[in-house]
Amino acid sequence: MGEQQKIARTMQGLVVSNRMDKTIAVRIERRIKHPLYKKYVKKSTKVLAHDEQNQCREGDKVTIQESRPLSKQKSWMLVNIDERAAEI
Repeated sequence: MGEQQKIARTMQGLVVSNRMDKTIAVRIERRIKHPLYKKYVKKSTKVLAHDEQNQCREGDKVTIQESRPLSKQKSWMLVNIDERAAEI
């Protein structure tokens, strides 16, 4: 019986804040069907993710991966930046 490797969850979202040191706030949006009205509604969740090189900017689309708890609120880690935000 070999040990099975646990597959970490990955999600895509939008960086809404990068003001903290080595931490980004990522908004993850999902669409759910309303139980009564059957209309699709956007729901969002904001999570904190670890950004080791401080390379993300607000507006970037990123992929994050679940990891061990790095602080009280931070248990996600930046995997890569999918799309850079437009420079103003």
